[in-house]
Parts: sequence; C-alpha cells; structure tokens
Amino acid sequence: MSAYELAQLNIGIIKAPMDSPVMADFAAALARINALAERSPGYRWRLQTPDGDATAIRPFENENLLVNMSVWRDVDALRRYVYHSEHVDLMRRRREFFERMPQAFLVLWWVPRGHRPDIPEAMARLELLRERGSGPQAFTFREAWPAPDEAPAGRGADFGDECPST
Repeated sequence: MSAYELAQLNIGIIKAPMDSPVMADFAAALARINALAERSPGYRWRLQTPDGDATAIRPFENENLLVNMSVWRDVDALRRYVYHSEHVDLMRRRREFFERMPQAFLVLWWVPRGHRPDIPEAMARLELLRERGSGPQAFTFREAWPAPDEAPAGRGADFGDECPST
C-alpha cells in the first residue's frame, strides 16, 4: 500500500448564482453526486462546510468561483468515480453551468496518507501546473504521474478530459 493519497482540486466559474434557475439542475444534483463520491471505493475526504456544503466555500474575491477539493486512494479510484459513475452525466452538462476556463482548472497531486490539503496548498499546485505543465508535483488525468513511492511507468497515463468543478 502506498504511503500517499491523491489530492485533486478543480475550480469553476458558475454562470449565475447557485439559487438561480440557470444553476437549478446542478444545485439539485449536488447532494446525490457528493453522496455517490463518499460511497465510492477509494474516496477519502472532500472540502466542505460542517453542514456538508462545498459550494458555500468562496475563498476568492470572485464570488462566482466554486472550489471542489477531495482526496482519493489513487488516480484509478478517482477516475472511476469521475468517468464511470453517475458523475459523468453531470459533467457532460458542465457548459450549461460553468464558464469556459482559459487556463487549467483541475490539478492532481500526491499527498502523504492522512494529509488533508488546504486551499492555499491546492492553488499553489494549480499555479505550478499552469506555469510548468504536468509533472510529478502537479498533473492532470491526461498525464497522471505515479505516487512518489511507486516505480515510474513512463510519461503517465491518458485518462481523458479534465473534470469540471462539481
């Protein structure tokens, strides 16, 4: 078993306030999709308020910027949830709810098992990815890097499109 877990951050700019008709389907699906994540094999943690709301966390000046952060056992566990569960149905509709982002909006990185990242740590990883591209310290599904205690398997694995903020 690895001494590391996979952290992920994705951000998105919503097209309207969460209580607007534009965001109604997204808002209505959140509890179900978050519960699905929490039941998924390999799920470890997600950023949320004490009452379970991640959309209420608005750490930036732009109040329309949503933050989604979680920790998973490994890339495969997160990939299965993102691309092979009901989550994918909501993800396919992301353009209805979120503005197109001109830069990377998702980053993956390895953390020591049991570590729960904070927003400054996660944003630093996203900035690292934006500045340097994919590498062992900050990467995407398309160029996933192995945990530091795993043998390198070449350039990484291609798992598909990045995940939107959900």
